[in-house]
Parts: sequence; C-alpha cells; structure tokens
Amino acid sequence: MSTVPASLQEASIHAHCKTLRIPTIAAQYSRIADQATRQGHSHVRYLEALLAAEVEERQQRRIAWRLSEAKLPKVKTLDDFDFNASSVSTTQVRSLADGSYLDRAEPVIFLGDTGTGKTHLMTALCVEACRQNKRVRFTTVAALINELVEASHNSQLSRALARWKKWDLIALDEMGYVPLAEVGAEMLFQVIADRAEKAAVIITTNLPFSEWSSVFPNTRLCKALLDRITDRAHILETGTESYRFRRTMERKKKT
Repeated sequence: MSTVPASLQEASIHAHCKTLRIPTIAAQYSRIADQATRQGHSHVRYLEALLAAEVEERQQRRIAWRLSEAKLPKVKTLDDFDFNASSVSTTQVRSLADGSYLDRAEPVIFLGDTGTGKTHLMTALCVEACRQNKRVRFTTVAALINELVEASHNSQLSRALARWKKWDLIALDEMGYVPLAEVGAEMLFQVIADRAEKAAVIITTNLPFSEWSSVFPNTRLCKALLDRITDRAHILETGTESYRFRRTMERKKKT
C-alpha cells in the first residue's frame, strides 16, 4: 500500500478544515500533534486538545465581535478601575459583574458628580456582559434621542425602536446633563419602558433623582420614567470628588 506524501495529507487536512469552517484546527493541528507525541498523549487526548483550541478561539472571536457591536467609546475594565480612590461599593460592583442582573432584567444606575468614574464602571460592566455573550449597546442619552428624532422625521421610528429592543443590555450615558425637549423625553421613555422587566439597562447620571424634573419638561413623564428605572434597580453612588481632577493635580505636582 502506497504512502500518501505528507504535503498531500496537509493539503487534504486544510481542505477539510476549510469545508467544516474550523480554521483554528487547521492552524494548530501540527503543533498540537507534536506536543501530544512528546508528552505521550493518546489519540483521544489529542482530539480533545484540538477541539478545545477551536472552541477557545471561537469564544475569543465572539467576544471581540460583541465588543465591536457594543460601540463602547473605549474598552475599560474593572481591573483598570481604582476602587481605593472611589466611594463606590467594590462588593456591589463585583457582584454585578457576574451578570445575574441581566438575567433578571434589573436596571443599574450610577449616580455621582463628573469625574467620579460612572462611565468607566458602566463600560466595564458592558465588557463583562460581552464576555458572557450578551448583546450590548452603549450610547449617550443625547445620541439616542437624536437618532430617534431623525428616525421619526424619516417615518422610521417604529423600526428604530425595534432595533433598541433587540439588545440584552443598553448603556445610557449622561442622563440629565442637558435639558430634554418634550418629544425627545417621550422617545427616551418609550425605549426604557419597552425594556421594563424584559431586558437590562445601565444609566449614568450626575443628578439626584429629586432634580430630574429640571431636565424633563413633563413632570408626569419624569415621574413615570423614574418609576420604571428605579424599580428593582441597583443604585450605586460614586460620590462627589472627581478622582480624574485629583489625578491631574497629582501629575502636575510631580512635574
């Protein structure tokens, strides 16, 4: 019986892998085979290692895709956050990172002054959700309203609202930074109301809830919105001292 040349075997393996769409196995089968031979692994152990490599690579690609579609302004993690410089509850944030609030469709609200880490923490929770294969979308409140208003002008509001329903988690940054026109406030309410007890939302705000009526033109709508987002919510206060400003001052002292 004639022996098939190694080059033909390799070409055949690559062709099969291409057909089955398993590129990681195509790229690593030879290296893992050499490792299995050196360590005396069985054929089953070798196959297990090959499949594990393929699964791991697919998971990493999936996470990368989730992070890409989340539209995060910058990827920040909890490991990057200086909890020692913040008044936020480390235990509560770490608990949220496990993602159980997503399964229970519970809102998360970060409340604090500018520079206290609200957006960093929200972004970090978005990253954790992406790692858990959740569909995530980040936006500012102003950008969301602008998108919906434009969709309304183009008679596409229903489609735009439907798109926002598909996300497992939406992160709304900068709630209360600028006053809202009534039509924008109504659209924002619709997005949040559509998610109540169905899907999670994270919000950052620099305003105490008692002052939200200053940016919402309709007091009744404001009250209804607060009722939706505070129901079963995790409310984390990040404090009033800007550690971003303090960090800047500390750098100046060193120069």
